[in-house]
Amino acid sequence: MDGSINIIFIIVGAVIAISLFFYILPVNLWFTAQLSSVRINLLNLVLMRLRRVPPSLVVNAMITSTKAGLNITSNEIETHYLAGGHVNNVIKALISADKANISLDFKLATAIDLAGRDVFEAVQLSVNPRVINTPPVAAVAKDGIQLIAKARVTVRANINQLVGGAGEETILARVGEGIVSTIGSSNSHKEVLENPDTISKVVLAKGLDSGTAFEILSIDIADIDIGENIGAKLQTDQAEADLKVANAKAEERRAIAVAFEQEMRAKAQDARARVIEAEAQVPLAMAEAFRNGNLGIMDYYKMQNIQADTEMRGSIAKPGSLGKTDKK
Repeated sequence: MDGSINIIFIIVGAVIAISLFFYILPVNLWFTAQLSSVRINLLNLVLMRLRRVPPSLVVNAMITSTKAGLNITSNEIETHYLAGGHVNNVIKALISADKANISLDFKLATAIDLAGRDVFEAVQLSVNPRVINTPPVAAVAKDGIQLIAKARVTVRANINQLVGGAGEETILARVGEGIVSTIGSSNSHKEVLENPDTISKVVLAKGLDSGTAFEILSIDIADIDIGENIGAKLQTDQAEADLKVANAKAEERRAIAVAFEQEMRAKAQDARARVIEAEAQVPLAMAEAFRNGNLGIMDYYKMQNIQADTEMRGSIAKPGSLGKTDKK
């Protein structure tokens, strides 16, 4: 019984030892590489394990690239993997670019991949251009009519500008700016509606793809709608603003006039007070004249008679006073 258990332990140990041996020394991968005409050292595969690089990933990538006619070394693949790149994506992109006669080397492909862009998708976009639909762009012609345009921009990837080049957002912003500028420089909205292709020609001639990761192939105006009469609305708003300003100025002038009237009334009251004050000095002056002997009693009566006669004449001269006297 003990002998059979020892045999089982020996067999299990042998299996584990063989598995560990083939894990550390991937003979099967080396043999597969040799059959695929990929020259790689067995010791190099062992060292990949120590560098924490999957040997299968490197071998399969080399087999795929070799079958496609590409000359890529294991060191280049290891370096890109250790840098955090996507090896399989780069290999597929290189093969696709080679078949489509697109100039793309391993260095540029890895740089694009490490920059965070999908290099395989970029190659596909170079072969099959993509259409980008712009959001509605509102612009106002010189006659004040608002136009709302939608455009379709056909682009393809510019491989050489993928590293450091601007993305789709920049393309859309520049196209929108070009549409606004073109419509805004038109004398009438009717001109734009009659010839919408003028927008495409003017915008395309501005070289909007400069410094971007794309190459603009065409700009087509898909739809143009008439919006609001912005000119009339602005004129209405301006007229309302002018009316408010005029009302404010009129109110200011009225307030000034009221204040001036109140000031004149105050001055009149002040003058009347001075007159009353001066009239109050007359009896005092007469009393002083009596005391000094400058005015006699007969002179005083004579002055009273003259004053009474003057008041009578004034009352007679008033309109309607004669009729009232007759009635009495």
